[in-house]
Amino acid sequence: MFTVYRKETEWGGRKLVLETGKVARQADGAVMITMGGTAVLCTVVGAKKPKPGQGFFPLTVNYQEKYFAAGRIPGGFFRREGRPTETETLVSRLIDRPIRPLFPEGYLNETQVIATVLSHDMENNPDMVAMIGCSAALTLSGIPFLGPIAGCRIGYINGAYVLNPTIAQLEESSLELLIAGTREGVLMVESEAKELSEEVMLGAVTFGHDQMQAVIDLIISLAEVAAKDPRELPPAPYDRPALMAKLSGIIGADLADAYSETAKAVRYAKLDAMKEKAVASFEEADPLREHVLDAVEQMKYDHVRAMILDTGRRIDGRDTKTIRPIVGEVGFLDRTHGSALFTRGETQAIVVTTLGTGQDEQIIDALTGEYREAFMLHYNFPPYSVGETGRMSGPGRREIGHGKLAWRAIRPLLPAKDKFPYTIRVVSEITESNGSSSMATVCGTSLSLMDAGVPLARPVAGIAMGLIKEPKGFAVLSDILGDEDHLGDMDFKVAGTENGVTALQMDIKITSITKEIMQIALGQAKDGRLHILGEMAKALTGAREGVNQNAPRITTIQIPKDKIREVIGSGGKVIREICETTGAKIDIEDDGTIKVAAVDSAAGDAAIAWIKGIVAEAEVGVVYKGKVVKIMDFGAFVNFLGSKDGLVHISELSKERVGKVGDVVTEGQEVYVKVMGVDDRGKVKLSMKVVDQATGVDLSVTQDG
Repeated sequence: MFTVYRKETEWGGRKLVLETGKVARQADGAVMITMGGTAVLCTVVGAKKPKPGQGFFPLTVNYQEKYFAAGRIPGGFFRREGRPTETETLVSRLIDRPIRPLFPEGYLNETQVIATVLSHDMENNPDMVAMIGCSAALTLSGIPFLGPIAGCRIGYINGAYVLNPTIAQLEESSLELLIAGTREGVLMVESEAKELSEEVMLGAVTFGHDQMQAVIDLIISLAEVAAKDPRELPPAPYDRPALMAKLSGIIGADLADAYSETAKAVRYAKLDAMKEKAVASFEEADPLREHVLDAVEQMKYDHVRAMILDTGRRIDGRDTKTIRPIVGEVGFLDRTHGSALFTRGETQAIVVTTLGTGQDEQIIDALTGEYREAFMLHYNFPPYSVGETGRMSGPGRREIGHGKLAWRAIRPLLPAKDKFPYTIRVVSEITESNGSSSMATVCGTSLSLMDAGVPLARPVAGIAMGLIKEPKGFAVLSDILGDEDHLGDMDFKVAGTENGVTALQMDIKITSITKEIMQIALGQAKDGRLHILGEMAKALTGAREGVNQNAPRITTIQIPKDKIREVIGSGGKVIREICETTGAKIDIEDDGTIKVAAVDSAAGDAAIAWIKGIVAEAEVGVVYKGKVVKIMDFGAFVNFLGSKDGLVHISELSKERVGKVGDVVTEGQEVYVKVMGVDDRGKVKLSMKVVDQATGVDLSVTQDG
């Protein structure tokens, strides 16, 4: 028999339930968490000891959505869940980022966290539910974890913050902010906003942190009755302070000399030589090479942080607020629809825009149902960008996460689909990297889109901020280098326009930061963003007039809904013929909206004329050019106005008496006809004898005149 522990509370107008002891009992920690009708099973397992020679903490977080949770069967050939979707990858990262800094330094045991969505009520998003459940499972597991944490989603509707807005409410919100933290402070922020001020963004973070305290209390109350005994941390493998003291006399001067170099390549070469000197200074087994290298890393960490706090000077010689030199170029590639080369210091991105039609939209099979996405942003980070070799494969979690951050930053400024009916794909190829290539992607994407003629409301820029925080003080750094990201305490990315913030992402490597630090970082980021926008304006200040000559021109026309079938034809025969003959692409929507796309304007015009001919109604008294399609004893059927046919009775073929229809016309012959009338059944009566067959002139009008 087993004991089930259950804790629940009202949170944001919904019941939040944590339950353990019933499901997945062999895991170190397992919690079934429910909010509304959304349920997620969260489990944690940690190895009992680290692998021999383990030099890092192998933590993996897997968030997975089961389609049965929403009463759906997966699409695709295999009809089962396969490789992680983009959503699953992003939520896995979302959970990983706030929990990773809360494992103590000496804990190196392989640990796996799995969150499985078992039920989804189409109202409460499962991502934050999963984060809370994983935090609870870790807190119960006995694995060393300096939590618990909680997370929530914040909306901003009609000037008021909303806790955990439903999927429907998010459609009305000008903000979607995801936040996670401990009781003491914030650890992670991820957001998309519609040009909101820094004050509104900071208020959302503060509101979210206040609201999550009730959840932290709930997890603690469950842990008080259900938590396993905490595991003991292994003793330190060596006396790091003593080894660092020895190394100081050996490589102290080399360390200072290396960090006096402002060029990355020169600095790295000196640091590599310094490491080899440190290792060579000791006997092979006393101490171990890995311990020497670990101590050297700690010395680098301490030196850089002290240098910044004591002198205000950074690794590359800048002060804390200066932005590296920026160069933006547009029209970088000839045959693309839009392109830009954005360079900031030693970080560089080639960003290319491609414009397509509705047929190019990405079809996404999600838990909430299938939908189409008309804006895609793909980020690639090849190993040569950091001067390394590496395996070339599909996008990893980092590439997907960075691309999504840039996507969030740009999307609020894109034109409405009815004003710019293109599918947009942006690809960012990182060609150099030394600090925040994701923000370089934001800047390059803005320039590339404008170069392609996409009418962005305003240009968008992004900047990455860092933090050095010690007991003696702190420093906020603008436009951080890769080393400052690695050795610092915060990675804080802010993107937006001159009017406000569109995306914000923050990751903290220490237990938390204060509201004061966030306020300073946001203010400093705003100054940096405005400076970057000014530099970008030297290349392009707004979208070019009209799309690039290499891009398809899309013309939108409207036809009656009852005419859609005629344009498509039986089995798609008519529309296929139009596309094959003219070379245009055609998208037809259920409301009768037709989008015709063609790089060649003549092809587009031809397709539009063809469609208009199909849907046009015959007007009595108007002369049309047509083709004889069938000959009968009593007359000839003539095709005019696209697919429309009318009858020219034998008496209307000629002014002369006609004995046989074939004596006057043959099948395939082009003739001029005048519409004489339309009967009650829609049958069109035509005449040839009242029209000059050489010129198409209406003879009856001429005679009347």
